[in-house]
Amino acid sequence: MTEHPIANVDMAAAWDGEEGATWAAHAEHYEKSRTRYNPHLLDRISNEDEVLDVGCGNGGTTREAARIARTAVGVDLSSEMLAYARERASEDGLTNVRFEQTDAQVHRFDPESFDIAISRHGAMFFTDPVAAFGNIGRALRRGGRIAILGWQSLADNEWLRLIRETLAMGRELPTPPLGAPGPFGLADPDNNRRILSAAGFEKVANEKVSEPLWFGADVDNAFGLLSSDGPVRGMLADLSEDDKARGLANLREAIAARATADGVWLGSSCWLVTATRP
Repeated sequence: MTEHPIANVDMAAAWDGEEGATWAAHAEHYEKSRTRYNPHLLDRISNEDEVLDVGCGNGGTTREAARIARTAVGVDLSSEMLAYARERASEDGLTNVRFEQTDAQVHRFDPESFDIAISRHGAMFFTDPVAAFGNIGRALRRGGRIAILGWQSLADNEWLRLIRETLAMGRELPTPPLGAPGPFGLADPDNNRRILSAAGFEKVANEKVSEPLWFGADVDNAFGLLSSDGPVRGMLADLSEDDKARGLANLREAIAARATADGVWLGSSCWLVTATRP
């Protein structure tokens, strides 16, 4: 575990544990699955910017940002994903990027040291989002911006609905509340405006962006990734062995029904949340 201060203790346990290990082990697969979202963030960056990438994971967006900007710093809770990110950056010959294992909610960033903070699905998990975005805001220069991607509601995300529907096995699965730490932490646009305004930002906007997620080249490839993913592991945990097998068979069948010549694609939608530090 990191020696830096941690406020998001449960998330640190997951992402510097089994969840982070899974994502690091399948880094290229996960990166490819979400790559269509990258331009929505990268288009906000200029070649004079110093970029902070919050919840950078395996560092794909950080490395892409570094190819555009003056510098890029990626921060995350996961030691294994950051190790992968550093290795890839070195292989790519990027000298203007670095990675730090830390909790962005409480990390003591140098004040006014960045021009923009970005995040691709990495800023939805804060236990105290007002404190977290306030802390990130203090790391931005006057006029600095944020561009954050977070999932919209369950109804807008076919990929997660598919997992839930195939693995319910007769259960009434609870839906995580909008705005709570987790996949729907930024799913309520009104709450996003409230959080960022309270954190000291202005010109807060929520733009709907929808892109398909690529889960694999074929059924076997996609099933291999999805069956080991965190949401699937969580939904299988309380089932009997027979029900687990039936649930996974349901999931595989649903994946097969969506396979195309270009692979397995599932719909998704996010809010692109933008704001400015006055």
